[in-house]
Amino acid sequence: MVIAVSSDHAGYDLKQKVIAHLKSKGIEVIEEGATTGDSPFSYVEAGCALAEDVTSGKADKGIAICGTGIGISIVVNKYKGIRCGLCNNEYTARMVRQHNNGNVLAMGARVVGQAVALAMVDAFLTEEFAGERHAERVNDIIKLEDKFYK
Repeated sequence: MVIAVSSDHAGYDLKQKVIAHLKSKGIEVIEEGATTGDSPFSYVEAGCALAEDVTSGKADKGIAICGTGIGISIVVNKYKGIRCGLCNNEYTARMVRQHNNGNVLAMGARVVGQAVALAMVDAFLTEEFAGERHAERVNDIIKLEDKFYK
């Protein structure tokens, strides 16, 4: 499994913790976005890099981090084929996979603590898509993408 992890400057420190956590589990990581927490780095640029990794197949899933998680989640959801959920706890991280077949987890470094963030990462990566009635809704999302992405 290959996971792309990207952040703006506000999410840089949490990104480093997430990357270390993933690597400790033997997961290959593609790091995108800010290279320091000091210099301003746009969540738009960070989100685009991650979304391109996931939509191209370079990464299987992505983890997007900015100050609140809001801006970067909006950016990655602009890409066809991305289903990103902004999560603030382990339950929502499980549900974005189970009910929405999400392929990107977004979080806010100024919103969640490190322990919660790592629990969300683990939940997101281990939870399976439930399919069945949820697959119908995901297929409806795909139809919307096909309609609006020309």
